[in-house]
Amino acid sequence: MIEVKNINKSFGENHVLHDFSAQFEAGKVNLIIGQSGQGKSVLTKCIVGLMEVDSGSVLYDDRDFSKMNRKERKEIRTEIGMLFQGSALFDSMTVEENIMFPLKMFTKMSKKEMLDRANSCLERVDLSGRNKLLPAELSGGMMKRVAIARAISMNPKYLFCDEPNSGLDPSTSLLIDSLIQEITYEYNMTTVVITHDMNSVIEIGDHIVFIYNGRNWWQGTKEEIIKTENQEIIDFVYASKFMKTLKGKLA
Repeated sequence: MIEVKNINKSFGENHVLHDFSAQFEAGKVNLIIGQSGQGKSVLTKCIVGLMEVDSGSVLYDDRDFSKMNRKERKEIRTEIGMLFQGSALFDSMTVEENIMFPLKMFTKMSKKEMLDRANSCLERVDLSGRNKLLPAELSGGMMKRVAIARAISMNPKYLFCDEPNSGLDPSTSLLIDSLIQEITYEYNMTTVVITHDMNSVIEIGDHIVFIYNGRNWWQGTKEEIIKTENQEIIDFVYASKFMKTLKGKLA
C-alpha cells in the first residue's frame, strides 16, 4: 500500500497540491483522474520522488519515503515499475534490450538470468519471440506491451502508469487495461494509473481518486462514481455527448 499524508507542493506562488491525502491499495488498480492542470502529474512525481514535497509524507508500506536519504530511496525505487505515457522505449535498442535495461542498471544478474527474465516478461504480455525487433517495427499496442514487460521486469511491488491508453484505438486500449488489471491481481501490486479515459475508469477502477484544484475532492469505486451527485465529478465524467446520453439512460 502507498499512503500520502497532507502533501503540499508549490511552485512560487502557484500552490498545486493542497494538504493532499489518499491511500492506494495493494492488489488493486488505483486510478487518479481529473481535468488537465489539476495536479495529477505533480502528485505522481511527488510520490515517486521526482519532485520533493514542501510538506507532508509519502509512505510505501509504512516506510516514510519523504524522510529517506538517497541510498534508502534507491532501494525503494528498485521496487517501483514505471509505464510512461509514450512508452519511452529506447529507439536504438531491441525489445529484448529495452526490457533488460533496468536489470542491468539495478541488479547483478548474469546475462543468461536477464535474458530468461526478459523472455518470461515477454511471454506474460503475449509477445514471445519478438526479442530482436526494434521499437520502430512495433505497433502502438505492441510498444505499450513491451513497456509493461519492462516495467514488471524487476518484479515490482508498485506500478505507476501514466496515461497507458494514450494514442491507442478503443480495442487496443481495452487489451492494455485488461493486462494492467491482470498483472496487478496476479502479483498483488499496488498499481496507480493516471488517466483521462472513462473506459478505464469503468473497466478497471477498483479505487478512484478524483483530484480537483490540487485537492482530494472525491474517492470511491467505479460503481460509486456513476451514482455520485458531486457536481465537479459529473462535469468531468459526463463531459462528452456520448456519456451524457449514457447518463440519461442510466437515470
